Amino acid sequence: MPAPSLDTFKVLTFDVVGTLIDFEKGILDHLRTVSGRSRAELSDATIFASYLKGRELNYERSSEVFADVYRHVAKDLGFPNTDADADAFQLSVLRWPAFSDSVAALKRLRKHYRLVAMTNADRSAFSFYSHTLGSPFHDGVTYDDTGVAKPNPQFFAFNRGRQSALGYKQSDILHVAQSQYHDIGIARDLGYTVCWIERRQGLEGFGGTPEPERLTTPDYHFPTLEKLADAADAAFTGARQAA
Repeated sequence: MPAPSLDTFKVLTFDVVGTLIDFEKGILDHLRTVSGRSRAELSDATIFASYLKGRELNYERSSEVFADVYRHVAKDLGFPNTDADADAFQLSVLRWPAFSDSVAALKRLRKHYRLVAMTNADRSAFSFYSHTLGSPFHDGVTYDDTGVAKPNPQFFAFNRGRQSALGYKQSDILHVAQSQYHDIGIARDLGYTVCWIERRQGLEGFGGTPEPERLTTPDYHFPTLEKLADAADAAFTGARQAA
């Protein structure tokens, strides 16, 4: 069954970290600087494997626990491991950069849709990311609001109730995300139309996100957010011309 036309949706819900914010670059840049080791000496895959384990062990509020994530990585990989080093990593998490296309694409998409962030970050960290992205969101749902993290279905249920209070149905929502593990698989299972922004297209493995049990075929699939914005602009232009 073909996906609905992009001009039929009213709300775009977004994963933030990994889809709009380039956390993998933030992690690699910081840890390579700390370690002084090149990619040849210490692979991206090795860093991400250690990071993922550290995050699994410390999956509470992101603006607080990344110092402990760093301590795990430092012990595992032999990095400097003082309180100052851990604090520096925690602060770096709040300054992760946006992908180069995120700000402009979100501005374009905001002309057509209500934009809602759905992030496993806490409210404090999300405020930094929203500012980095140009404050594009009409609404945001965080770990602090739900008390759970994606892929827990309760996260999606919380947001569905929040948006329904404003008159939006699930069929009005297109969920946009990079992570197959946290977002695409569970959102599709819950009946959402989904758009996969495959930020790691052409790269091996799953980087800084856990490997999913299976790959879910999305309704829409783009390598960048800019390409989604292009498709949305074309759909709305076509609809206006047809009318």
